[in-house]
Amino acid sequence: MYIQDGQTLRAFCERAASSHVLAVDTEFLREKTYFPKLCLIQLGTHDEAAAIDPLSIDDLSPVRALLEDPSITKVFHACSQDLEVIAHALGCTVGPLFDTQVAASFLGMRQQVSYGALVEAFSHVHLPKAESLTDWSRRPLDPDQLSYAEDDVRYLPAIYDAMISELIAKDRLGWVLPEMEHLGDSLSVQRDPRSAFFRLKRATSLTRRQLGVAREVCAWREAFAARRDIPRKWVLSDEVLLEICKRTPCDEASLRRIRQTDQLSSRDAAAITSAVAKALALDPDQLPKLEHHERPTQDQESIIDLMYALLRVISAREGIATQVIATRDDLLEFIQSKETSRLFTTWRYEVAGKYLEKLLTGEIGLTVKGNTIELL
Repeated sequence: MYIQDGQTLRAFCERAASSHVLAVDTEFLREKTYFPKLCLIQLGTHDEAAAIDPLSIDDLSPVRALLEDPSITKVFHACSQDLEVIAHALGCTVGPLFDTQVAASFLGMRQQVSYGALVEAFSHVHLPKAESLTDWSRRPLDPDQLSYAEDDVRYLPAIYDAMISELIAKDRLGWVLPEMEHLGDSLSVQRDPRSAFFRLKRATSLTRRQLGVAREVCAWREAFAARRDIPRKWVLSDEVLLEICKRTPCDEASLRRIRQTDQLSSRDAAAITSAVAKALALDPDQLPKLEHHERPTQDQESIIDLMYALLRVISAREGIATQVIATRDDLLEFIQSKETSRLFTTWRYEVAGKYLEKLLTGEIGLTVKGNTIELL
């Protein structure tokens, strides 16, 4: 169903409101803009799938009401970008959420399984990839494009039902649902200009004073890019911004000595040097810090290798993606401060933490049989 008018949209949303589950996907463009341009919204229930044209419909409030309805579970596959697009275009927070990519990692599939692989595994349908680079802003959309778009939600309600049943059967639903509650947490950070420096490439190479410069100049870049609605890299590339942080130019002449700053106007140059001066004037306790993961010693590195081997055995046995259970940083924390590690609490302790404890105390070991590693 291709919906291009408000009356048809309202009728569809009225029907969808009676469903306990709503599959959601979006098509958008952002190569030449700061803000993502929403080009299509796909919604699906067990009975029907619809591609909604936001370029033709002025009032999308019926869609917003559905997405905010607490009685309907919104099902996505890899939801982070879709949530950002929806938050900007519709001004709403979506919930409750269920991400099939997250759930799949608890059911024996790899951590970032593709949507196509998921549909093939659960619905035994092979999806075409021909429209993956479509310019979704161009009109009219042809039947193949619309079918491709609707396929992104057509199978999700049934997959959701199958996943819930399997998670209940494996007694893992209580493990997965808390993971879903935090899916939208990163949105507020992404939308805060003063948090943009966290995403700066190679920011970990900067001192705290230089990080203060990064925070101020990145915030200026975000505001400028948002005001012009252009990609941030069109304003200043990360490479140039990093060089500004290291050289800390406080006047235009010093700034101009950095390559690729010639496109900046004198006004922009003044704004950047002002941001640099503001950061240099900060008291030390006002400077930002990046969370640095402590590097393990050589002995700890060897122990972590052994722990990770055990983790992979557990992952294969339990059918849970290894990275979902723990990362190497989690293993280091478990060695250094077991009680504060997430491997010491909740389901992760029962699945892996208690076995890691026994490995570290020598109560269990690992051996090779054939081509596999097994517990001793």
